[in-house]
Amino acid sequence: MKKFFEDFRDFIVQGNALNLAIGVVIGAAFGAIVNSLVQDIIMPPIGLLLGKVDFSNLYFLLSPSDTTFNSLAEAQAYGAVVIAYGKFIMAIVSFLIIAFVIFILLRAINKAREKAEEKLKIEKKKEEATTKVCPFCATDIPLAASRCPHCTSQLES
Repeated sequence: MKKFFEDFRDFIVQGNALNLAIGVVIGAAFGAIVNSLVQDIIMPPIGLLLGKVDFSNLYFLLSPSDTTFNSLAEAQAYGAVVIAYGKFIMAIVSFLIIAFVIFILLRAINKAREKAEEKLKIEKKKEEATTKVCPFCATDIPLAASRCPHCTSQLES
């Protein structure tokens, strides 16, 4: 049993597990921010433009009822079966915003990675070999040399 907990501890403190946990926590916090942005800032003006519609309150009543409900919460409290399509619309808008932000971040990361790779390629070209090894004495000699300055052997072109 002790080995099990040691293995579990080792798994938890691995970089990948910690990075995943941090990503999930930050993702949840970011999701809450985006949901607030959608519900509290984006959808109210859209609802106003569309005739004072409160998207969070849009629903279809599936169960027949003699009672009319003023809100989704009232219908749900009564026990009516409803499809809350307004909340679904808000979830789609939230998803699109999150997807767009992730797209922008990944695009910026990829551009930065491409620039770093290009810089490495340029540095690598600068560091490319300017010498070769003499096959007779194993001394470094210039690439253009036709005779080894150390052992004076004739070199192949």
